[in-house]
Parts: sequence; structure tokens; C-alpha cells
Amino acid sequence: MRYLVISDIHANRPAMEAVLKDAAPFDMIWCLGDLVGYGPDPNECVSRIQDFEHICVAGNHDWAALGQLTLDDFNTEARIAHIWTREEISPITQDYLQQLPVRLEQEGFTLVHGSPREPIWEYLLDLGGALVSFSYFSTPFCLVGHTHLPMIFVLDEGTGRPHAIIPEVGAPIPLRRHRLILNPGSVGQPRDGDPRASYAILDTDAMTWELRRVPYPIEITQERMRARGLPRRLIARLELGR
Repeated sequence: MRYLVISDIHANRPAMEAVLKDAAPFDMIWCLGDLVGYGPDPNECVSRIQDFEHICVAGNHDWAALGQLTLDDFNTEARIAHIWTREEISPITQDYLQQLPVRLEQEGFTLVHGSPREPIWEYLLDLGGALVSFSYFSTPFCLVGHTHLPMIFVLDEGTGRPHAIIPEVGAPIPLRRHRLILNPGSVGQPRDGDPRASYAILDTDAMTWELRRVPYPIEITQERMRARGLPRRLIARLELGR
């Protein structure tokens, strides 16, 4: 099977469409949460993913849109965007988001948004956090998002210690030797200095993981955000990838 693995779309429809076109053909989508938040098209992104066979877990921005997290936990720009999102999302979008689980297991892969220890909020950014996380899932592999950074944590079975890899774009990585935590980066708001949408292709026949990047018309998303009165900093950061 050929899976499109995406995370942190953040209501960025042009970025989502670029990924869908670039990744085709694929058999199914695995989404790691944060379909909404920050961006201008929450209803459209939730509707679009339902055009495909898919599974999806909940992210912190999905919960915030539903009022399941206090906005005090977010910075000023994110709070403003969430207030707008809460008013904008339709009952159909709300129903979809409410049904998202926080954790799934599929074919030897654990899917969460943040971490296997704390699926909604924890950021996996360093080796210490990764080491702890390996004890919170029993499958060979765990897929995470949330950081907006494409990254792989590898657990060395000999030493019992992890190390980190920043995967090369377009270079399939074999998945057979070690337990791994894999992050495909962000579709709608990358933060690694590369503004192109980030995603991964998981091939379970070849057992490979391939990081992909694709440009999208950032100016269209920015114009939609301006029209909706979303914060200027959120608009500007899209072209910086920060």
C-alpha cells in the first residue's frame, strides 16, 4: 500500500491541493491532526480530506476549534485565529472534528499528533523526549506531527539510545532495522525555513518512508487570510517557512 502521510494542514487549502496533486497516485491518506487553525479555509480542508479514503487523529488546534482547550494555552496570534475559526466552522466540520480519536494503530504504526505519551500537546524536538516516547508505544513505528519539522528519531537497539535524522527530500528511507518515530513536517505552515508544503509517502510493500516537498501559491493563502482579518504575523511567516 502507498500511503500519503500528512500533518498540520492548518486550513491552508492551496497547500493541501498541491500536496494531493504531487503525491498522486496513493491508496489512502493518514493524517496526523491539525486540519484547522491559523489558516483561512477550515471547512474546505475538512471537506476535502473526506473525498479520499483516510484516517485522521485529533490535534491541539482541532480541539481548540471545538472549545476543548482553553485559548490561554496559545499565543496571541493563535488565539485570534482560533476565535475566528470557532465562528467560521460549520456544524458538519464540528461533527467531523469531534469524532477524531487521539491515537490510532494501523499495520504496525502508531499515529498521534504530538507524542505517544501526550498525543495532543507534547512536542518531540529533542533526544530526551524521543527516548521517553519510545516506551509509550509498542508498535515498531510511531508517526507524529505538531512540530512542523520533518524529522526521524531512531532507537538504536544495541545501545538503547536514540539519534535524530533530518531526512533528505526525495530519498526513500528503509524502515526494517530499528524502531522509529517519524514526522512528515507540515503541509500548511512549515517551520524549518523551507516554505514549501511538506509531506511523506509511506510504502508498506517496499517498507520505505520518503519525505517530499512541493511549492504552492502562498500568495493565494495570504490574500485569503487578509480578507478574513487574520493576524499579519501568521500571514507573513508562510513565505518564510518559520
